[in-house]
Order: sequence, then structure tokens, then C-alpha cells
Amino acid sequence: MIGYEFQDPLLLKKALTHSSVNPVAGGDGNNQRLEFLGDAVFDLIISKYLYDRLPYDEEGKLSRARSLVVCEKSLAECGKRLKINEALQVGKGEEQSGVLKRSSVLADAAEALIAAVYLDGGLDAASSFVLSVFEDTIEKALSGMLYRDYKTELQELLQAKKEARIHYHVDREDGPDHDKTFFVSLWDGERKIGEGMGKTKKEAEQNAAKAVLEG
Repeated sequence: MIGYEFQDPLLLKKALTHSSVNPVAGGDGNNQRLEFLGDAVFDLIISKYLYDRLPYDEEGKLSRARSLVVCEKSLAECGKRLKINEALQVGKGEEQSGVLKRSSVLADAAEALIAAVYLDGGLDAASSFVLSVFEDTIEKALSGMLYRDYKTELQELLQAKKEARIHYHVDREDGPDHDKTFFVSLWDGERKIGEGMGKTKKEAEQNAAKAVLEG
């Protein structure tokens, strides 16, 4: 399904094992360490691709394009396309709690899968996998047809007018660990300019920035 055959199937198994299955052993029995590595590998592959694809564009445009691809939303959508939610192993009771529906869990598993391919087949194999799976996402990002990065838009808008000191603060968290809702306030220096909520801190921050831009 993913277009890659593992020499070491245990790497694939580990990439598809949630921390709720084996939360001990320093994380080596689940996909947390692979997620850490996959984040860096994914960033490198997309950065190199954009660097080659857009030889005359400045750093700012490259960074904006990368931020649209290298994000939780695109990784979670990748996880759904690859049906990672159907293959991911979770601890008893976690499936009923809705953990397999959380975008952050799918995104983390997608990053772990990228790392597993990298460790098994090297950077060339990982690059082929990533660029194949994210081809449509990359093209939409470059054509301006992908979702917006409200945080970056707001930062650039405010800095164009004056020196901005943007920061986000988590005001509170509601709900159990497997289904939290985060409430975030957005500040420019000492002045609160917006609020947002979401199922992850990043989503809440994006929604706060969106509220300011559209308010």
C-alpha cells in the first residue's frame, strides 16, 4: 500500500505501535523515538525538494511553503490516506476512547513511518516515499490551493505595520487526556488580541490567529 517493502519488518511494526501499548522501556517499544526522528527527516526531505524546485525564491517563500506541508494537518491526512488508523496498534481501551481518530496520533504515526523507511532503506528510499505520498499536498501548497497558515499570515501582517511581539498562551485545558480541548489566548506584547480553541495546542493557536485576521 505504501509502495515500499521493508527489509526489517520490525521497524514497520514499531512505527505502528502507539505508546499506550508499551509505555515503558524508554519508548523503544513504541513509535515515539521514531516519531522524533521522522520529524527531522520529513523536514529535511521537503526542504531539499523546495530548495531544488524553487531555485529563485527567497527564504521566506520557501519557509511558508514548507510550513504548509510539514505540519500536523498534512501528516494526519497522509495517515488517513494510508489507513494508518486501521493498522495502528493501541492499548486496551484506547480504541474505544477515540485515540485512533485524533489527528495528532495519526500525524505522529506518519512521522514514525517516515523514520522507519529512512532507517530501513536510507535517505533515497525515504525521499521517494515522502515525495510520492505528499505529491498532491506539495503541489497544492505551491499553487496556493492548500489550507492557510494563519499564524504566519498574522505575524507578517503585523510586522509589516509595526514591530510585533506575538506570543500564545494556553489559558486552560478541558477534558480527559485522550480527548482534550485547549483554550489559547493570543498576545501582542502586553495586549491580548485574540482567542482560539482546538483539539491540539497548534490547532488552538491557528484558530486564534484566524479569529484576529477575520475579525
